[in-house]
Amino acid sequence: MRILLVGQAAFAEQVLEGLLTAGDEIVGIVCPPDQGTKPDPVKAAGLAHGIPVHQFASLKTPDAARAFGDAKADLAILAYVTQIVPEPLLRLPRLTSICFHPSLLPRYRGGSAINWQLIRGETETGVTVFWPDAGVDTGPILLQRRASVGPDDTAGTLYYQTLFPLGVSTVLDAVRLIREGRAPRLTQDESVASHDGLCRDAQAAIDWTRPSAIVHDLVRGCDPQPGAHTGWRGGRLRCYDSHRVAGDAGTTPGTVLAVTADGMVVATGEGSAIRCARLRGGGAKAAAAQVAAAEGVGSGSRID
Repeated sequence: MRILLVGQAAFAEQVLEGLLTAGDEIVGIVCPPDQGTKPDPVKAAGLAHGIPVHQFASLKTPDAARAFGDAKADLAILAYVTQIVPEPLLRLPRLTSICFHPSLLPRYRGGSAINWQLIRGETETGVTVFWPDAGVDTGPILLQRRASVGPDDTAGTLYYQTLFPLGVSTVLDAVRLIREGRAPRLTQDESVASHDGLCRDAQAAIDWTRPSAIVHDLVRGCDPQPGAHTGWRGGRLRCYDSHRVAGDAGTTPGTVLAVTADGMVVATGEGSAIRCARLRGGGAKAAAAQVAAAEGVGSGSRID
C-alpha cells in the first residue's frame, strides 16, 4: 500500500521500519519541526530511506493539507501524534486514516492517557488502533491489545517497556488487516467512555494526608513528566521513583521520616509512607540523598 506516515520520535521510526520490511511504499512522512540540533528520529530514518519529509508547526495550514493531498496515499497512519490533525485531512487517503492510542478505548481518551491510568491505580492497560474522526479518540476501533501494569511502574517505564513495543506491533498488525481486507470498524461504547485533560502541574500537587497507595500512584503517574511536587521553603520539590514502605502511626503527614542512600521516606495519611529514590529541587533530578542535602531537607523536615 501507499502509506503516509504522520508521527514523531522513536515510536514512528519503528513503525516506519516495520512498514518498509512488510513491503509498503511510504509516500511521505509528516512530523513536527525539529527541537534543538538533532533531527527527529522518524525524520532522520525517512531521509536515510529517500522518503519525502514534511514538517509543519501546525497541521491546520494550506501547506499541510497540500502535503496530505499530494501524497495520494491509500492510508495515513498516525503513529504517536501530538498535533491536531483536521478531520478533512484524515479523509484524504483512499482508505482514510488509522491512529494509535495508549489505552483501551473508549476509556482514557485524551493526551495524558498513560499518566491518568497510573494515577487512578489501574492494574491493566493496553493499546488501541482506531479509525479517527472529528472527535477526540472517538472513532471506530480496529484492533486492541491488553497488558498488565506493574505496582511500581511509572509513566516512563510503562510506555517504554510495555506500551511502546506493544503499540508498534499492534499498528503493524492493524495495517496487515487492512492490507488483507479484514479490518473491522467497531463502534466505541460511549457508556464506559472517559476523557481526561492534560496532566500538568495543577494536577501533580501531592496531598500527603492521602493514603500511601494514592500518593504513590500520583508520583509514578507523573514520572517523568510533569513530576509530582510538594512545597519546600517557598519552592517546589519534585518526587520520582516512588515505592510504598512502612509508615509510623501518629506522625504528621508530610514529615520526612528518613533520608538514606535508598531515598527520602515521607509520612502519608493513615500511618503509611512512601520512599522516593530521586528528587528534583532547584537543579537537576538526582538521587534523593543528594538533592535533599542540597535543599536542606532532613529527617524531621515538614514538606507541604
